Parts: sequence; structure tokens; C-alpha cells
Amino acid sequence: MLNQHNSQHSLRKDLVAGIIGYFTTVYIVAVNSQILQDAGLPLENGMLATILASAVGCLIMAIYANAPMVLIPGMGVNALFAYSIIEGKGMEFQEGLAVVIFASLIFLITAYTPLGDWLKHAIPDALKHAITVGLGMFLTLIGLEKGGLVVKGEHSLITLGDPSSAMVITSLLTLFLAVFLFAKNVPGNFLITMVVGTIIAHFTGLLNGPGKGISAGEQEWVFIPSFGAVTEFGFWMAVFPLAIVLIFENMGLIHGQLAMLNQGDKFKKSYRASAFSALTCGFFGTSPTVSSAESAAVIASEGKTGRASLMMAVLFLATIFVTPWISMVPSTAISPILIIVGALMVQNIKEIPLDHLSDAMPAFLIIVMIPFTYSIADGMAFGFIAYPIVKFALGKQRELSAPVVLIAMVFLVEFIIRSIGH
Repeated sequence: MLNQHNSQHSLRKDLVAGIIGYFTTVYIVAVNSQILQDAGLPLENGMLATILASAVGCLIMAIYANAPMVLIPGMGVNALFAYSIIEGKGMEFQEGLAVVIFASLIFLITAYTPLGDWLKHAIPDALKHAITVGLGMFLTLIGLEKGGLVVKGEHSLITLGDPSSAMVITSLLTLFLAVFLFAKNVPGNFLITMVVGTIIAHFTGLLNGPGKGISAGEQEWVFIPSFGAVTEFGFWMAVFPLAIVLIFENMGLIHGQLAMLNQGDKFKKSYRASAFSALTCGFFGTSPTVSSAESAAVIASEGKTGRASLMMAVLFLATIFVTPWISMVPSTAISPILIIVGALMVQNIKEIPLDHLSDAMPAFLIIVMIPFTYSIADGMAFGFIAYPIVKFALGKQRELSAPVVLIAMVFLVEFIIRSIGH
């Protein structure tokens, strides 16, 4: 009887944790669909793709790994997909999905072979953390742009937006609210920010009416990726950075989350589940999912098994019925979320040994060049190329690993090919 009671108590805790996890992460449906819209995908398709990818990802995690984690399109990863791969390389959306598939296959290979551990130890931590910080800076810049807080300047690349405009005022009010809620650690703070930010936009005249939402027969829910560019060097230079980000971001997130659970033995299955989930995204029409940082909220709510993830999968599917209202969310309500997520990612800078020039300089180049070039891939390239150069200059070439040198050479070759116009 006692065991039955404990089992029921555990089930209840898992289900409650799943509900909390859902409300903590459902903001992604609005945020990710707007980023995908920037890549040329209609908003309704983006919402459906995000919902299906998140639901299927949570389902895979529940069944395969039995872990209480939420898989949603990764913040930063979606920016890499939309702005660096689709816009930056001038790809069609379906070609970008082919990039997602190949990057996810590489991710999957590292999950089933020793290649993952090999890469983990071969790539310097300073560069891995710098990529995360650079992604955070990039998300912050996108957030500032979406809120009208920075605009193209007349005599400079960017300048402060018009402080008297309704858009800037609305963005600032929503940002102050978002910072307050986040600082107070209010559950579901991003969701509350979106709802209240949408209401503020209504009173400032920036809000449109409800959208038409998702209706069967009108929207594609499975996409056919285009592999026409697979023989081109530029295609693989898009696959390469995405694969690196997926591998290392998931490694770090999953390891930290399972440490909170004291269930380190579930790492391999959780890592593989994340790789399978990322692969499905290439067919649903979105950037890859990752084990979200918000999984910590699920674990903190005493979610301990895949039943929490299963609950989140069901709730994500139910989100389809409220998409007309989600489509109302304006960019001024999305902007603060991007800024705060960016700020969280920038905290990784404390992991970089800034007092060691051979690590600090390449890391610095990645951090600044990602937002300043508006390209995550190009920012990574600057840092990886600089790393062996600085090591050689300081007589520390013995600290170089073969993968780092190889990656630097590949990025360098790509720059050379671009410079001669081929």
C-alpha cells in the first residue's frame, strides 16, 4: 500500500512538473515562429513546425530516455538557422532544412560513436564558451532590433531608436516588466511577459487582431528538404557550424540537467534522444531542438521521469488550438525575451580564462564577430582561425589538437574561396 501511495505521489509530481515545464517554455511557439518568418516561412507554418517539433521531441525524450527534459527549438540555434544559413548564405528554406538534416546526422553519429567524447576533449573549452557568449550577444542584438530599440543610423551602422515612438515605448515597458519578473523568479515569467506585453501593445495601437491560426489542409506539416546544393562547398560550410553548436550545446545542457537529477547514467540515452529529435526538425520545417535550459524548472519541480516530458508533449499538441491568439503576439513582446535569453548566455564569459591571451584573443574574436558580422558561422571562423595563429605566436603549438587545426583550415579555405568569387 505504501509503495502504491509513493507511486501515485511520484506520478502526480511528474505531471505537475510537466505542466510547469510547458508554461515555462510555450513562449517558444511565438518566438521561434517569428524568427522562422524572418527566414521566409509563413507565421502559421512556423507555429505548426515549432509545436510539432517540440511535441515529438518531448515524446522521444519520454519514451527513449525516460528523462524529464523539454526539447524545443534552441534559442541561438534558430538564429543561426534563420540569419546565418538562410539569409547569410542566400539559401532557399528547403535547402536550409537539408542543412538541418545533415548537421543532425553528424550530431547523431557523435551520440553513437566515440567521436562525441573525442570532440569534447579536442575542442578548447574557451572556444565552446565563446560560441555560447557570441550567440547570446547575437540574440540580444536581434531582440533590440525587433523592439525598435536600435535602428540603422544615418551616420553609423546602428543608433538608438526614436524614444518618443510607440514601438520603443512599448518595448521598454515590456522589457522592464520582463526584467522584474525574471529577477523575482516568477514561474512562467516569459509567458507572462508575452501576455502582458501584448496587452500593452494593444493600448499603444500596435496590435493586430487574432490570426487565422492553423487549419488542416491549408498548412504543410511535413516539409520536403531540398538536397540540390549538397555538392557545393558552401552547403557544408553551413552544416559544419550548426553541427558544432548542436553537439556542444546539448552536451553541456544535458550533463548539467542530469547532474541536478543525480541520474548521470541517463546521459547517453538523453543525448541520443536529443539527436533524434533534432533530425525530425528537418522534416517539420524548423531549426533543430535542444534540451532546453528550462528543463531545470521541470527538475526543480520534482519531475524525475519521462512522464513529465510526456505531459509536455500532450500540452504542446494542444497548443494548436490557441494559435490564432499566439499569432497576435507583437515583436515588442518577443524582444525582451530575446534580450534576457541573450543575457543568460553571455554569463558563460566567466568560464573563459581571459587572463590567458592564447585563449582570450580567439574567444574575444568569436564573441564580437558573431553579432558584428551578423553571422554565427563567420564569427566562429574568425576565432577558430585565430586560435592556432596565437598559439604559434606564443610558442604554445603543442597545445593544439588536430581537430582544431583542421577546423581552422576549413574555415580559412572557405574565406579564400569566397574572396576569389567561387
